[in-house]
Amino acid sequence: MPNRYVLVLYYSRTGSVRNLALQVARGVEDAGMEAMLRTVPPVSATTEASDPAVPDSGAPYCSMADMAGCSALALGSPTRFGNMAAPMKYFIDQTSELWMQGALIGKPAGVFTSTTSLHGGQESTLLSMMLPLLHQGMLITGLPYSEKALYTTTGGGTPYGPTHMAGMDNQNRLSNDEATLARALGRQLATLAGKLEH
Repeated sequence: MPNRYVLVLYYSRTGSVRNLALQVARGVEDAGMEAMLRTVPPVSATTEASDPAVPDSGAPYCSMADMAGCSALALGSPTRFGNMAAPMKYFIDQTSELWMQGALIGKPAGVFTSTTSLHGGQESTLLSMMLPLLHQGMLITGLPYSEKALYTTTGGGTPYGPTHMAGMDNQNRLSNDEATLARALGRQLATLAGKLEH
């Protein structure tokens, strides 16, 4: 496991949030720090249902050690009625031991999301995702308006964090502005983590 890394932790059912996560990771690595991509398993209303310990494809599942060891965190989830998706909330709810240890205090964090429609709860989802990170003592960063894409985007992208407008059948690819803003969050998290560790 690398000594210094930005944990890019996401849940993605249709691939839209995963695509944002890949751009965030690219921004992290552009800034000279390693990006660790991790996901969380889905949850089921059926108590007998269980998923394999390792996903069939994509990023590995996140462990508490992955969380504790990160230099910074980028947290991504699709929007579910203006809030983060249940699998991400379920995972975050299990981090109370990290809270008790103060393992995440003083580390930078940012959030990102994808919605079906342009006004589908992007900002409320991002704000809701920040709340547990604030309780963990993390230092929340968004996207400053020095990022010109915030002025030109006609899809996703907010000062609260990168977003994507996926469309009804997830037919929309990431726009240039959406990808640019996702990479900007990655660079910002890596840069802040580097400064805080010196």
